[in-house]
Amino acid sequence: MSGRRKIAIAGVAGSLRTHTARAVFLFYGSAVTALAGPARPPLSPTNIFAPVSTPAQSILELSRFVLTVTAAIFILVFSLLAYAVVKFRQGRSPDDREPAQVYGSTQLELAWTVIPILIVVVLFLTAARVIASIQNAAHPSTAIEVTVIGHQFWWEYRYPSLRVVAANELHIPVSDPAHPTPTFLTLLSADTDHSFWVPRLAGKTDLIPNHPNSMWLDPHETGLYLGQCAQYCGTQHAKMLLRVYVQTRDDFDRWIQQQSQPAQLNDPVSEGQQIFERTACINCHAVAGTVANGRFGPDLSHLMSRDTIASGAAANTPENLRSWIQDPAIIKPGCKMPAMGLSDPEVNAVTQYLETLH
Repeated sequence: MSGRRKIAIAGVAGSLRTHTARAVFLFYGSAVTALAGPARPPLSPTNIFAPVSTPAQSILELSRFVLTVTAAIFILVFSLLAYAVVKFRQGRSPDDREPAQVYGSTQLELAWTVIPILIVVVLFLTAARVIASIQNAAHPSTAIEVTVIGHQFWWEYRYPSLRVVAANELHIPVSDPAHPTPTFLTLLSADTDHSFWVPRLAGKTDLIPNHPNSMWLDPHETGLYLGQCAQYCGTQHAKMLLRVYVQTRDDFDRWIQQQSQPAQLNDPVSEGQQIFERTACINCHAVAGTVANGRFGPDLSHLMSRDTIASGAAANTPENLRSWIQDPAIIKPGCKMPAMGLSDPEVNAVTQYLETLH
């Protein structure tokens, strides 16, 4: 055999060995991956079975207890029903005789009267204990105070002691169990009934006109938690979304410092600002450090620090912001913000101005 042929055969053999080894490696790698199980998907930010706050954990434990009791009752009743169906089913030769009648059994009467009463009392006392523990929670001096105001169809957040006003995106610090930093919310409504609900942080609490309510959160993990207005409040109820950012204390302090500053304007006499201030925009919106001091719409002083616009209905991008200014009904039909009828150059100028509000 010639030398070239030997070299070619050796090369083919080496290639086969390499591909075989690679195939074996991939096979065993796949097998190990399969044995290890599929990767766990990330938890839903609205998963009610994954609480990260004391009120939500208490509600989950109460729910599990109630489900256990009711499941036991269901199994008992269903078992007795199945036994009766099987035991006393009609045979091939029907017997018309009436079964023995039992009247005035004190034991039976007591059993089906006392046992349900005891079950109801236990459930009532357990629920009352959980409600009392949540409502009567200690109010440490380190607590953060936030006033939440529900509007059609957006959320306003005021930090009275910190002199910060935000909209639609609530920022709170994480609470270390060793050094608790809970956040207490005062819930108000500017128009109709709303309901504040962030499933992984706490239960639902209504916002009722002229009737202040309250709730508190002490999240133990940082992250973004989503919620929803859980009370039908009008046309855009479904798009009145909640975003709660739980941050480390340092990040929260930096956010507060940034939000408490006046709006940073690149050109205080820009065309976009002039258009904004001579239209009806300033009747609803406020921009710190300018003549705009409206209170009917969200404060726009730091608009571009937010991830979303229209109460979470759209990402805060230049394209979405321009569409929102031109005609809010494109993103949120039925919202209270009207189209101003601006020309395309005016819309572009106002968009550019708002993009400077960090």
